[in-house]
Amino acid sequence: MVRTQAAWVTGAMLILWAPGGFRVTCYYYRGAYYKAFWADPPSCTVGEPRKTYLGEGSFPLILQNVHRYFLYLALVFLAILARDVWDAFWFDGRFGIGVGTLVLLTNLVLLTSYTLGCHSFRHVVGGFRDRLAGVPARKRVYDCVSCLNQRHMLFAWCSLFSVAFSDLYVRMCSMGIWTDWRIVS
Repeated sequence: MVRTQAAWVTGAMLILWAPGGFRVTCYYYRGAYYKAFWADPPSCTVGEPRKTYLGEGSFPLILQNVHRYFLYLALVFLAILARDVWDAFWFDGRFGIGVGTLVLLTNLVLLTSYTLGCHSFRHVVGGFRDRLAGVPARKRVYDCVSCLNQRHMLFAWCSLFSVAFSDLYVRMCSMGIWTDWRIVS
């Protein structure tokens, strides 16, 4: 039997570069893979093995600075996912809740918490300022985002697994392998 299309290629694979770029350039993940792949920093008590450090001001690490642009794309994806969740609440024109609705809603909440807790998002809501004195509304929003930022690592990992499970759930239901049970119909 000859196949014309690979079975593993899905629509999600075509857009993976945008959320993938956001995660790869995330400050939390940077710290994790700098240590894992480059042993940098090697330890708190061990000196650096080089005389000069150029940081993210030279190639290839300067590419990390595209994170804020991936943030804007991630916000667009959150809006699209929010629309998907809204659509999941409606069955044949009537309000309802299924297991898939809860799976997609949980995914959206975790991704939103991860994205809005991002260091770059704090900079955006802070108004690109170094000081927030004299701007109380902006300070309140910044403090709210900072609250999410305190659990950024938790949201990063939980949202990563929720994306994988949500994709698996939708795929299995669309193939007829799993049934999306209705809780409220």
